[in-house]
Amino acid sequence: MEKKRKSVPITYEGEGSLIQPPDLEAFREWNRRKPKELIDKMMTEEEAVDRYVENGDYIGFELYGTVRCPMSLTRALVRSGKTDFSIAGQGVTELEYLLATDRVREIDFTYIALEVYGVSKIVRRAVESGSVKNVVEWSNAGLTWRFKAAAMGVPFIPARSMLGSDTIRRSAAKVIECPFTGQKIALLPALILDVGFIHVNRADKYGNCQIDGISGFAFEMSRACKRVIVSAEEIVDTEQIRKSPDRTIIPYYLVDAVVHAPYGSWPGEMADMYDRDEEHYRMYVEMQKTPEGTAEYIKEWVSDLPNHQALIDKVGIERLESLKIKGGAQ
Repeated sequence: MEKKRKSVPITYEGEGSLIQPPDLEAFREWNRRKPKELIDKMMTEEEAVDRYVENGDYIGFELYGTVRCPMSLTRALVRSGKTDFSIAGQGVTELEYLLATDRVREIDFTYIALEVYGVSKIVRRAVESGSVKNVVEWSNAGLTWRFKAAAMGVPFIPARSMLGSDTIRRSAAKVIECPFTGQKIALLPALILDVGFIHVNRADKYGNCQIDGISGFAFEMSRACKRVIVSAEEIVDTEQIRKSPDRTIIPYYLVDAVVHAPYGSWPGEMADMYDRDEEHYRMYVEMQKTPEGTAEYIKEWVSDLPNHQALIDKVGIERLESLKIKGGAQ
């Protein structure tokens, strides 16, 4: 006799829409088809964006604040003209560049602000103007655990995150009564990205990546993406990677493109390598206060530069060298 399936009743549902419903079987099939050979994946930012990003993709960036952000990849993405993205909003400047150039339609939103410099004027204008059509709220932990669910191959992950706060009301999470304890538990749906952008300290040409300092959510996000584009401060020989295998957070078979990008997080910072460029960042914060200032900044520091080397030349190697952390990695 067929056993009757019992369902756990939903006690509460957030009012937000599920921007990227997870199709785990399709994701498994996608991953089965990805090549597992050691293939040289080196290319430029422009080549990676042209090859692996499509209009309308759901994309995501790693990490938080101005730490280890994939800024060289972001500039290439803006210059590409590709648009109509949905975005996992856990960053700052890279997401502002895309919002300022009207490339974003929906956001799974956690935190897009200027840290000690206050609320982002670019985000406020993009949402209030209607350029961004849909904003769904999550906690930082909630969004990371959504990546973890996708990485685990499960449709959702139970968590206490957001319970007791108004964030859950604006999310697409569901709340159930735990069948084991009777307590309320939030169900966070898996999130699969079309493309993930990650900046790392070092990588080999195949895509084995190592990160110094805080690893953020690189582990979870890299395993929740159909395509992963990595930029690296240093490209090293595979033998160097193999000397510290425990530090290889992202293995080669997850990665589609590897870009050599020294100072690739500028004007942000890299652990043990260089500090944030506070002088430039203060100027950027001031310019973004108006649409005109923002447009001027994007034109000068993004659109008018053909590639990352042009940015290095504009900033000046002497200025960049002055940001290096004394005694840090060379």
